[in-house]
Amino acid sequence: MNGNEKLPRRAAKITTARPLAAGATNTTNADGVQTAGDACCGARAQGAGTTRSEPRPEPLAAAREVDGGVRTPIRIMQMDCPTEEGMIRKKLASLPAVTAMEFNLMQRVLTVVHRPDSLDRILAAIRSLGFTPQIAAADEPLADDAVPRQRRWPLVLAAIAAFASEISHWLSWPDGISAVLALLAVVACGLTTYKKGWLALRQGTMNINALMSIAVTGALLLGQWPEAAMVMVLFNLAELIEARSLDRARNAIGGLLQSVPATASLQQADGSWQEVEVGTVPVGGLLRVKPGERVALDGTVEQGNSTVDQTSITGESLPVEKRPGDTVFAGTLNQAGSFSYRVTAATGDTTLARIIHAVNEAQGNRAPTQRFVDRFARIYTPLVLVLAVLVALLPRLLLGGGWYEWIYKALVMLVIACPCALVISTPVTIVSGLAAAARQGILIKGGIYLEKGRSLRWLALDKTGTLTHGKPVLTDRHTFGARDAEALYQLAAGLASRSDHPVSQAITQAAEREGNAPVTVTNFTALPGRGITGVMAEGQWYLGNRRLADELGLSTDVLASRAAALEQQGKTLVMLMGEGKVQALFAVADTLKSHSRAAIAQLHQAGVNTLMLSGDNTPTARAIAAQAGIDEAYGDQLPEDKLRKINQLAGQGTVGMVGDGINDAPALARADISFAMGALGSDTAIETADVALMDDDLRKVAQFIRLSRATHRILIQNIALALGIKALFLLLTLAGAGTMWMAVFADVGTSLLVVANGLRLRRLALPRGR
Repeated sequence: MNGNEKLPRRAAKITTARPLAAGATNTTNADGVQTAGDACCGARAQGAGTTRSEPRPEPLAAAREVDGGVRTPIRIMQMDCPTEEGMIRKKLASLPAVTAMEFNLMQRVLTVVHRPDSLDRILAAIRSLGFTPQIAAADEPLADDAVPRQRRWPLVLAAIAAFASEISHWLSWPDGISAVLALLAVVACGLTTYKKGWLALRQGTMNINALMSIAVTGALLLGQWPEAAMVMVLFNLAELIEARSLDRARNAIGGLLQSVPATASLQQADGSWQEVEVGTVPVGGLLRVKPGERVALDGTVEQGNSTVDQTSITGESLPVEKRPGDTVFAGTLNQAGSFSYRVTAATGDTTLARIIHAVNEAQGNRAPTQRFVDRFARIYTPLVLVLAVLVALLPRLLLGGGWYEWIYKALVMLVIACPCALVISTPVTIVSGLAAAARQGILIKGGIYLEKGRSLRWLALDKTGTLTHGKPVLTDRHTFGARDAEALYQLAAGLASRSDHPVSQAITQAAEREGNAPVTVTNFTALPGRGITGVMAEGQWYLGNRRLADELGLSTDVLASRAAALEQQGKTLVMLMGEGKVQALFAVADTLKSHSRAAIAQLHQAGVNTLMLSGDNTPTARAIAAQAGIDEAYGDQLPEDKLRKINQLAGQGTVGMVGDGINDAPALARADISFAMGALGSDTAIETADVALMDDDLRKVAQFIRLSRATHRILIQNIALALGIKALFLLLTLAGAGTMWMAVFADVGTSLLVVANGLRLRRLALPRGR
C-alpha cells in the first residue's frame, strides 16, 4: 500500500496538442520516405482528366504557436504519394524559415513549423510544384473548391478514341487516322499525367507519372499509336479503381466517427429542449438521450437510468447499466431507458475522438517491415531505371541489330520500375490492423507494436486491478496491547482515507459502513511500496505492509505467526503502527476477475510465459497466481524490483508488462510493449501506453497477439506478391513477351491485389474464448 495515485506510466510520451481533425494525424517522417498513412502514387485528385470523386475532407485545426515558431496545418489534395512528399520536402527544406515538417499522406495534410512571417513564401513554394495548398481556421471546413469534382467524361472520350485507334490499326487503315485517334486519347486523359511527370522530373524525382510520360511518349515516337493510347487509358482507369480501393483504407479509422450523431437535444435557459449541432454544445451543457439514440458527447449522467451499448469504444456488445453519476461516452448507443447527462468534453476531446486521433497518430510509428520496404523502394526504382537504360543501349551497341526492339523493352521496364504496389503493401495492412484492433477495444499506439506483438514471449502482470477486481474487502482485524479496538480502527481509517490504494479503500469503506469517523491526519506522506504515514493524536502513525514493519523494527514472533496464517489464505495484510509497536493488524481479500483465468490460458496457448509482479506479500501473490494459472509469482516488489525483473527477462525474448500505477512506471517503460488496463475515458492512459485495453478484459492481450501474427502474415504475403509479380514481368519483358499494357496491368493490378489483401484485416474475427 503506497498511496498510489495511478499516474501515467510514460510521462515523456504525453501529448497535449489537439488532433488536426477527427480522423487526421500528425504523421512524422524524419527521413523523407513513406509513412504508414501513405496512399499510392496512383490515387490522384486534381487537374484535367481527373476521374474520381473525393470524400469531403475533415476540418483542419488552426495554426498555433509552438516552440520554434508557428505550427500550421496545410491540406494539399494532390499529395498522396511518397514521391510527392519528397518533392514538397525538398522544396521547403531550402527555405530557412521552415524548421520542421510532418506529413500525413492518408489525410493529405502537411503540418509545417515555421517563422510567423513566412507562411506566404511557404504557400508560394508549394504552388510552384503544381499543388494547391488549403488553409482553414480552427474547425472550419475547407471551401467547396478544395474538393476535386468528379470528371469522368475525359476518360470515356479517351477510351473511345483509343479503341477506335486499335480498330483502325487492325483494319489497316492509313496510319494517320490511328495516330490522330491515339493523340486524342492521350490528350483527353493524359495531360495531368504529363504535367505531374514534368514537375517530378524538374525536382529530380522519378514517380509513376514521370515513368508513364516517358513510356507513352516513347511509344508514340516508335509509331506504336494504338498501344500508347491504350496504355494511357488503362493507366487512368486503373488509377480510378485503385483510388477507390485506397479510400477504404483511408476511411478505416474515420468510419468510427459515423457512430456520433450530428445533432443533440440541449436544454435551454428556459428549461426547454432544442436540437442543436453537436459542435455548438458547450462543456457543462445538459443533453437528453432517448431510447435508441446515440450519445453525442462524453458526460456524466444526472437523471435517469438506462443500459448503453459501448461497442464502439470497448468492442464489447454486452450493454452496461448507467445510473446517475456514471460516465457515458460519445458514439455509444442508448438502449432501454432515457436519461440526461452533463457534457464533460467538447467534440474534439471526447474519448472516441482521442481514440481515433491516437490510432491515426500511430501510423507515423512505422513497423520494422515497413521501414525495410521504404529503404528497399528507394533502391529498387533507380536500379530498374539503370537496367532499362542498359537494355536500351547495350544489346544494340554490343550485338548490333535495330534499336526498336530494345528501346521498346526499356520503355516497358520503365512502367515496371514504379514501386507503388510494394510501397503501399505495408501501410494499408498496418492501418487495417490498427482499425481492426480499435473496433475490438484495443488501442495500439503504432505499427511497431502491432508487428512486435507476434513475438511476445513473456508477459509480466501487476495483480491489483489487472488480475483481480482491485476492490478487496476487509475480512480480519486483530489488535495488540491494551488500546481500545474502536479507537485504533478510527486511527487506521484516518490514514486509509488519505490513500486511493484498494487496501486503504477497503478499510475506509468498512469504517464508513460501521459509522466509525476517521481521525484527522496532518503531515501525510506516501511511502512507495511500503505504506503511508501521518501525524494523528499528537503522534506519528504508520499504516503499511510487513516490509515497513521490518524497516521500523517492530516485527515480533506473535505478529509473524498470525500474519503467516492469514497470508496462506491469500489475504493481504496491513498494519497500524505507532507508539513504538504494531497496534493492529488488518487483512483484506481480493478476488480474481471472472475472465482472468481464461486470459492466462489463452496466453499460454499463444506460447507466452506469464509472471506476476506484485507489491503484496509473496504468499498472497503466489496464492492469487495459483488461482489464475500464472507460471511465476513474485511478491513484495518495489518499483526497482519490478524493473530488475523485467531487465532479467529482456534477454529471453520480447517482454510485455501490464499495469496501471506509479509503482509499475519503471517496469512499463523498460518493457518492449506496455499494456494499460481499463483505459476507457482515461486520456493519460490512451496517450501513454503502447497498447491500451479500453475495458478491464485481460483476454484482449491474447487478441492483440493473434492480430499481430495475422498482420505479419499479410505483410509477408503482400511483399511476396509485389516483388514476385514485378520479377515475373521483368523476366517476360527481357524475354520479349512483355508489352506495355501488360506492364500497366501488372503494376496497378498488383497494387489492387495488395490493397485488397491488406483490407482483409478489417474483417478479421478475433474470438475471445471463455
